[in-house]
Amino acid sequence: MTRWLLLVFGCWLAFLAVFLVAEVFAVPLLEDPASWLPGGGVLAGVAGVGLLTADVVLPVPSSLVMVVHGALFGVVIGAALSLLGGMGSALAGYGLGRVGGPPLLRSVCSEAERDRADLLVRRWGLLAVAATRPVPLLAETVAVVAGASCLGPVRTTVAAAAGSLPGAVLYSVAGSLDVGAPSGLVVFAVVSAIAASLWALGLRRHGSHVVPPALGSAETPRTPPR
Repeated sequence: MTRWLLLVFGCWLAFLAVFLVAEVFAVPLLEDPASWLPGGGVLAGVAGVGLLTADVVLPVPSSLVMVVHGALFGVVIGAALSLLGGMGSALAGYGLGRVGGPPLLRSVCSEAERDRADLLVRRWGLLAVAATRPVPLLAETVAVVAGASCLGPVRTTVAAAAGSLPGAVLYSVAGSLDVGAPSGLVVFAVVSAIAASLWALGLRRHGSHVVPPALGSAETPRTPPR
């Protein structure tokens, strides 16, 4: 189990390294993506969704993109575009994990470690995907882990939508009202509070036992992802 957790930590470090490199070189697109979304229209909407999807591997200031969506397209369309981009980012991370994760896990983790990790993901994975969507770096890491594990694409999509929706709506409202830069911090605080509440409710619902005691027993069969 320790090696599996080290892989998760390594994934987080890789995303952090990309973020730091982008900060050092001050990539204009990543510092001011609003300049790439002028005037609204289909092209701006596609560009915004693309930027939010690329956030899985690039340090895109997603909150700024979502605020611009609200300013250009209004609350409803802006929120829909931001939601689509947030889900795209999660599914892109899921795809990366699904392609590269299993071979890597088989090469460094024993079958028992993989079984235990699958139990953890099956129990907490959906909640983790939803609750971490507003959290930079952690959101991308959890999406990749979901793809590398037993969590199915349909359930991952639903969880990503649930976790991305509050931020998509609130940032779009802030953009449509043009209330200034400080509103972004307020919205981030509110969205983070919603995510924390979601996690707390999930913990309460699932109870305090993270992993069933009988690993590999008939009560905990491995089922194909859905």
